[in-house]
Amino acid sequence: MTLFVNRLTQLDASLWCPQRGLTGVSWFVDAELDGELGEDGMLFDFGEVKPWIKSRLDAGADHTLLVPIRAPGVTTSECSEGLCVRTTAPYAMEVRAPRQAFTLLPWTEVTPDRLAERLARELMKRPPPRVSDIRLRLRTETIDGAAYTYSHGLKHHAGNCQRIAHGHRSRLHVWQRGQRCPELEAQWADFLNDRYLVDKSDIVRQVEPEIRPSLTSRYRAGQGRFHIRLPLERCIVMNVPSTIEHIAAWLAQQIAEETGKTTRVQAFEGIDKGAIAEAKP
Repeated sequence: MTLFVNRLTQLDASLWCPQRGLTGVSWFVDAELDGELGEDGMLFDFGEVKPWIKSRLDAGADHTLLVPIRAPGVTTSECSEGLCVRTTAPYAMEVRAPRQAFTLLPWTEVTPDRLAERLARELMKRPPPRVSDIRLRLRTETIDGAAYTYSHGLKHHAGNCQRIAHGHRSRLHVWQRGQRCPELEAQWADFLNDRYLVDKSDIVRQVEPEIRPSLTSRYRAGQGRFHIRLPLERCIVMNVPSTIEHIAAWLAQQIAEETGKTTRVQAFEGIDKGAIAEAKP
């Protein structure tokens, strides 16, 4: 017997892509579970297994940096923060953070299918009673319109959002005069795509060599010390923490000033959640 749960939970993370660099991802998690029926005529209680799977994903890959350690130019080493990940292509990046902020994968690239298989195998190390096999599927949200990915870290967050390199794939809705503005949505989604949003107060060094300027951000949070260095061109510097509330307000103000029109922005943080803000020029 097989039972299934679609959209059981969501997984938000960042990954290192050999072609795109640091990329935010948001995936639906679908699950199928095989097993034998009990005397009650059920394989298991959905109310118990759903939080069991979600809690293990939350404690694992969710809100981490997914690192394919066999990708060209990727190296890892121990450091005072815990673990240091460095890359060279398509650009140089350095992230230092506690070990739980990373998911190291022995691959040349991260794909949702391969990651889903790995996560299912981990769940099957200690399965629920009567469950003989677990299969997971990670799938992106179908978005008809503008979408972008971003990465960030929130030093004041009490949970895993404090990790300095986690991210999301998000919709973007923009209104002016009561009408959606697809062209503005596409323009700003393109500007934000695959960028790192950094709080100006966390910047400790900005180096501008002749070839490629870089930016270093560092902070201490509840889980430990965090550090990231990226090319300046991959960063968007904000004067406030990169919470979704501030992102929505910042976008609304930027678009209003650029267009000279009152602007309402609905900014998503991954799937089905976010903030709405309005600004006047």
